Amino acid sequence: MFNIPNMDVIKIGSTVREMRQARGLTQQEVARLAGVGRTSLSQLENGRIGDIGIRKLLRVCAVLGLELQAVPESRLPTLDDLLAARGRR
Repeated sequence: MFNIPNMDVIKIGSTVREMRQARGLTQQEVARLAGVGRTSLSQLENGRIGDIGIRKLLRVCAVLGLELQAVPESRLPTLDDLLAARGRR
């Protein structure tokens, strides 16, 4: 199982809802196209991702033209960051 911070789960769910509505699709239509239950999709849209699983989440994203990306929590400094820090000394 994967661990996603709560605010990210809420953001994923709200993005899924916004894209579904923008495309004029019902939860039932997206659920059928993605091969997931409508209840699972509803829970996802309401920030409860735990029951849907990563494969189903990826299928929902594909139906809506969304891409799920993994981004590191902290990034490495860029050359500009290092030069700016050096210039402050």
